[in-house]
Amino acid sequence: MNAPHDISMKSDEVLRVELEVFRREHRDLDDAIRALQERSMGDQLTLQRLKRKKLALKDRIALIEDRLTPDIIA
Repeated sequence: MNAPHDISMKSDEVLRVELEVFRREHRDLDDAIRALQERSMGDQLTLQRLKRKKLALKDRIALIEDRLTPDIIA
């Protein structure tokens, strides 16, 4: 997630690669959160940080998907 937040200068191909990386990282965080929650002694601070990072990734994914999906005028 070290990529610049400005996606306006990136090509669609670069955005598709980033999108796949972010989706994979999002799934990995989901698995990590689930594993910590299943262990009844999951560290709440760590869980909060992972959830916050997962939410930030979700926002980045949505931003890229919006950029890659053409607007359809009905």
